[in-house]
Amino acid sequence: MSGHSKWSTIKRKKGALDAKRGKIFTKLIRELQTAARIGGGEIDSNPRLRLIVDKAKQANMPKDNIERAIAKGVGGTDGESFEEMVYEGYGPGGTAILIEALSDNKNRTVGDVRHALSKNGGNLGESGCVAYLFEKKGMIAFDTEGIDGDAVLEAALEAGADDVVEGEANIDVVTSPNDFHSVKEALEAAGFTPASAELTMEPSTTVQLAGKEAEQMLRLADALEDLDDVQNFYANFDISEEELESFAG
Repeated sequence: MSGHSKWSTIKRKKGALDAKRGKIFTKLIRELQTAARIGGGEIDSNPRLRLIVDKAKQANMPKDNIERAIAKGVGGTDGESFEEMVYEGYGPGGTAILIEALSDNKNRTVGDVRHALSKNGGNLGESGCVAYLFEKKGMIAFDTEGIDGDAVLEAALEAGADDVVEGEANIDVVTSPNDFHSVKEALEAAGFTPASAELTMEPSTTVQLAGKEAEQMLRLADALEDLDDVQNFYANFDISEEELESFAG
């Protein structure tokens, strides 16, 4: 797939899910509440909520936490209401960055995002400056260990996937947003359990980073992940496996 980014793989290698589990739960609770407030608390009739519930389960969020967040979103008992925002900007080496946030204080959020970018070799841009470089896609990832890649490929394409990208560590099944759930369910029914599954923004082109720029980009990624208001961010960069291992070490 042209321009396919390894950022989701990089995040898994960095161990972000385990290292920042508490912060991930905070972000997921906001997403669950917002999805339930907008589309109702029934998973079968609310595709957005179903996706976030799956995401919460992948992060090992307890069932009670999930149910409480949904109930709070439906009932609006504490008056919390988060506004959805999208920011665009640039990172080290001219990397394009798209940031999705949920916040109850827009001024705080834009200030925090601007600070994270400027402190780590980036800058906040105008609306529309990089969005055209990204396209919404479904991404269903499988670990390559102990899995038949050819069988995944066949099942994915038969289910209506757009593409299958096989790397050393994982196999990524790419779908349109509309086909994401049906392809995921078909693969699970065929006996393939994904390591992760999400709707993401895939770049049309990528920037290869190395040395100081690569290190700055990883620091920027950590800074953005540390912000409670930032739910997701997407960047069109790649870093070599060797360089990534050297930073991890």
